[in-house]
Amino acid sequence: MSDFFQNGIVTTLHDLGGRSEASLAAAVAEQAQRLPLTLVLPCLHAELRGPALEPFVRQLATIPWLNEIVIGLDRADAAGFREALALFSQLPQPHHLIWNDGPRVTALIKDLGHQQLAPAERGKGHNIWLCLGLVQALGRAEVVALHDCDVVSFTPRMLARLVYPLLHPDSGFVFAKAYYPRISAGVMYGRVSRLFVTPLLRALRRCLPPSRYLEFLDSFRYPLAGECAMRWSAARRLHLPSDWGMEIGVLTEMFRDHSTRQLCQVDIAEAYDHKHQPFPPETDHKADHETDHGGGGSGLGRMGRDIALGLFRGLAAQGQVLDLALVRSLATAYQRIVLDLLDSHAADAALNGLRLDRGEETRAVSFFAACLLEAGRSFVQEDQLSRLTPTWDEVSQRRPEVLSRLAAAVAADRADRADHAGA
Repeated sequence: MSDFFQNGIVTTLHDLGGRSEASLAAAVAEQAQRLPLTLVLPCLHAELRGPALEPFVRQLATIPWLNEIVIGLDRADAAGFREALALFSQLPQPHHLIWNDGPRVTALIKDLGHQQLAPAERGKGHNIWLCLGLVQALGRAEVVALHDCDVVSFTPRMLARLVYPLLHPDSGFVFAKAYYPRISAGVMYGRVSRLFVTPLLRALRRCLPPSRYLEFLDSFRYPLAGECAMRWSAARRLHLPSDWGMEIGVLTEMFRDHSTRQLCQVDIAEAYDHKHQPFPPETDHKADHETDHGGGGSGLGRMGRDIALGLFRGLAAQGQVLDLALVRSLATAYQRIVLDLLDSHAADAALNGLRLDRGEETRAVSFFAACLLEAGRSFVQEDQLSRLTPTWDEVSQRRPEVLSRLAAAVAADRADRADHAGA
């Protein structure tokens, strides 16, 4: 049970413990008849054999108020696609699996890329972008929820809490962002949010003139949560980054398009156990940076740089000029702020009987500080003008046949795999 304190400029919806799961599910089911709900799941082939996905799918199968589920499958060959079809076949809801690496979808993306109507890079944002395209092609969603597939502790109540603010007839919200504590096996996690994003936002607020954009981002208790929900009228206008900055990018888009009174964050769980991004050994920090530079790799080094670059681009879009002197001041302010936060997190962990390795936390701070400096110098000194991923409204206006082509590719891939299995 959490407090009921409101801070920042977005509404915080707490878990005050006063409503039963059955009551909440009944309310969501009633409103979902009026506003059909589609769930979007970006999935990696590697997650098919992980500890989270199969139990997650079993839990989803018990949710009667889900109108449709769209899954985007990345990094899978034909055998992996068949494996995914088999796993998701236990879903009783209508569901559609996009084979992002299959020849039909690949050809479609290549065709759109020639006209700058597709994301320039592969990644989670690219996956979700394709899923939203299929949602638009199907044409049945009024509300769409995005959810990661690596959640070990998922229950239907979590998803019900996330979507309820958009379904309630009197709320007026168009976007809801989940928040939760990252706790697993008695360990406090969430290092990228705790030790990088939040102190970086506060360092930016210290170093720059007052900014409603920064105040907005700093209002979110877990800005990197992959779980959010939005009205389809908002989702169809999203410009999605392809890299690790996607979550910050979505928040930036919502800030650009909507009043902050229409945006909220929702406490969905007492503990949320995601897959944990491995932290590189100290001797591997340089290798991590070199491997991830320019879009390669997937470690914390690239994650930190992509997030920082996303923030810098968001600030530049607000008219803020960034230079090397500011980058140096920002890095110094970040280190001072995060060192104070280390004490706060250690005290919080101790009171709640959680393990927290102070040496590891301090080492993470040094690592993230290096990521920040690298991202800042790159943004200032290199050409960082990145092409915005087109919205599906734009794609469908310029290439109206693309939506039906995407839906046909998904259906044909599924039929081909089924025929192959039958043979």
